[in-house]
Amino acid sequence: MNKFRRFLLTAPIVLAALGGQALAQSIPLSDLSAYLNSLQTAEGQFTQINADGTISTGTIYIKRPGRIRFEYDPPERALVIAGGGSLAVFDPRSNTGPDRYPLSETPLSIILAREVNLDRARMVVDHGDEGNATYVVAQDPDHPEYGNIKLVFTGSPVQLRQWVISDNAGGETTVILGDMQVGGRIRDALFNIIAEEQRWSSN
Repeated sequence: MNKFRRFLLTAPIVLAALGGQALAQSIPLSDLSAYLNSLQTAEGQFTQINADGTISTGTIYIKRPGRIRFEYDPPERALVIAGGGSLAVFDPRSNTGPDRYPLSETPLSIILAREVNLDRARMVVDHGDEGNATYVVAQDPDHPEYGNIKLVFTGSPVQLRQWVISDNAGGETTVILGDMQVGGRIRDALFNIIAEEQRWSSN
């Protein structure tokens, strides 16, 4: 299993209990698309459940379109950055630099797209309620082999609470979002893979 899957594709997790009143019906796809398109910048804490039952935590930065950064807390000290059309995984145990992948070949590209349109034909393969949350399972309709992403939202107002990324081999990871600061200013430098690579090589 490559490093991208080790960091982002781990074991399944039962959906965390989410607050708020139960939803009478699923939030429409058009409303979820509008919410994601309005989410230009966000930052906050995240929790990731690993395959061996351990928990990874860290800070996430989102700057749409096309940019995301996961800073993992010690002792892990890993880093995952999407920017410039690529996704890079920085492993502190590696001496060969980051592993890179085209962002377009990962399910994260769906929520980082310039214009999210969940109503696009064959993009959403499942949509419904789980407890007091609405979920959507989406994939690249032209390349389902890239895997899918399950997005979990609460309503009133709509908020993204967590996602589950699945690959075509059955590997999964869940990222649970803490309270997010939405709409603030986030420096472009946080998503500069080349600059980050130079910084890591000098340490």
